[in-house]
Amino acid sequence: MAFYHRLGEIPPKRHTQFRQPDGSLYKEELVSSKGFSGIYSTMYHIHNPNRVASIGKPKIYSWEIADDYGLTQTHLNTSNVEFTGRDYLTARKMLLKNPDVMMGLCIPQTTKMDDYFKNADGDEVVFVHEGTGTLLSQFGRLKVTAGDYVVIPRTTIYRFDWQQGKVKLLVIEAASPIETVRRYRNEVGQLLEHSPYCERDIKVPDKLVLEQEKEHYTVHIKKQGRLYPYHYEHSPLDVVGWDGYLYPYALSIHDFEPITGRIHQPPPVHQTFQSAGFVICSFVPRLFDYHPLSIPAPYNHSNIDSDEVLYYVDGEFMSRKGIQRGSFTLHMGGLPHGPHPGMVEKSIGATKTEETAVMLDTFSPLQLTQDALQFVDKEYPMSWTE
Repeated sequence: MAFYHRLGEIPPKRHTQFRQPDGSLYKEELVSSKGFSGIYSTMYHIHNPNRVASIGKPKIYSWEIADDYGLTQTHLNTSNVEFTGRDYLTARKMLLKNPDVMMGLCIPQTTKMDDYFKNADGDEVVFVHEGTGTLLSQFGRLKVTAGDYVVIPRTTIYRFDWQQGKVKLLVIEAASPIETVRRYRNEVGQLLEHSPYCERDIKVPDKLVLEQEKEHYTVHIKKQGRLYPYHYEHSPLDVVGWDGYLYPYALSIHDFEPITGRIHQPPPVHQTFQSAGFVICSFVPRLFDYHPLSIPAPYNHSNIDSDEVLYYVDGEFMSRKGIQRGSFTLHMGGLPHGPHPGMVEKSIGATKTEETAVMLDTFSPLQLTQDALQFVDKEYPMSWTE
């Protein structure tokens, strides 16, 4: 994360005595990234975080690659999908993956999470397409709503409490930390004046939550293709204070300020986050190019060293036909792509676009999972035929 934050009570110095009302020590825990060279936070627990009551039988929690899918421009038509599973964990269906990143949908039937989840494999970005609720973790309460990117560092123990109504989530899991964009930051990490968002736009946990109501709590831990149920006699939400730079936060796509110019700007101006092996970009409502001879529609281009995924959130997608809200398109490296026939001429003279979309650009090839095959639009590769 880009700035320091603290909640609750902490001692004046790290790694010093900090006692509970009964005289016992609070249990200090350092949560760090990149070994001890990345960002970190220090938490103070009522109970020992290592104290486990029992460990349940692990379950398979992975997504098989569709090895024979091959090289083809791809439209995954998920626009009419009602549900992808019963609850948050069973509804997480990854559709695209490579060693650096996975991307998929989560549309749960129930908005309630009885247990907690910890991803020990990767950082997560959960984009809230539909829904309003609260992320509850050791770091406190974080309110989220439609349009939010919710960035959750690995090993965060959390659950979502959603308000009634449909919940539709785009889930991105990263093998390396999710970061703000390097070129938007100065040497001490502050977001610069040319950044399309700043610290004021970022929502952070605002209140600690202490749970002591029940005698039994379960945390499902994802690790290397398995989901391990760990049972505790105390809640993981037993933190009385913490401080540091590592914590979950939210940034709304609606607070991303678009960068525009006289002629068409390349995709990097839409970049929102970075990680090793990929970037995440935000396409938002914006004014079109204002050169008198400008062509607002994007130019044809070949992805030489990247695969490009667009998840269509809302609005009218001016360069595509047959794409709906909730669709994915995957344009693979090695193939040119661009606007559908007629869309270039149609765009000339337009002054703005109201489209909203999330883009994932990877630098290693993406592969479809078996779960994705049911959504493949077989006519899409030929859709550029006049």
